[in-house]
Amino acid sequence: MDEGTFKQRTKGFALSVIQMVETLPRNRTAEVLGRQLLRAGTSVGANYRAACRGKSASDVVAKLSIVEEEADESIYWIELLVEAGIVASNSVEALKKEANELLAMTVASIKTLRCRFVNPKSKI
Repeated sequence: MDEGTFKQRTKGFALSVIQMVETLPRNRTAEVLGRQLLRAGTSVGANYRAACRGKSASDVVAKLSIVEEEADESIYWIELLVEAGIVASNSVEALKKEANELLAMTVASIKTLRCRFVNPKSKI
């Protein structure tokens, strides 16, 4: 997948997170969990954009590692919202699927960069 397409997907993910969080009930637990998801979910795209401006392969890998962490954290908050009974699993299925796909692609990109540029002799 090219950089532009990945940027579009991460921005689309952020917008979907925003829309989902806006539908949460207005109670303390939902607001706290929603705020956490909002922060993590919107930072996936922001950190990917920062990675695209990396100054070296090591810098790109470091920034992509943040993307990885934020995507994984987004999945955690989605799961917690479901398991706490705040949202129905089927209502966030597509959002969780997209988060998992973004996470998998980010991990694959990190592995590729590490093999090619950062530690070319290491086996990952």
